[in-house]
Amino acid sequence: MQKKTPMRQCLGCREMKAKKELIRVVRSPEGAVSLDFKGKSPGRGAYVCPRPECLKKAVKSKALERALEVKIPEELYLTMQERSEADHA
Repeated sequence: MQKKTPMRQCLGCREMKAKKELIRVVRSPEGAVSLDFKGKSPGRGAYVCPRPECLKKAVKSKALERALEVKIPEELYLTMQERSEADHA
């Protein structure tokens, strides 16, 4: 029997996609916000497609900040943007 693929919703385009296709942003129990590429870090997670347009929508609507209930540092947005542009270059 085949294992069920975990699905998550992108905060930019609002589409359900496989968890492994998305970038996870995690707020640790201490309140620190970081990117989680393995999907195993403890804390509250929010997901965004690696596409630049999805990231722009999520930033503009402050969807990540609402989902994680914390202010997202500008450096984290820049890191996500660089990664999405590298993936789609």
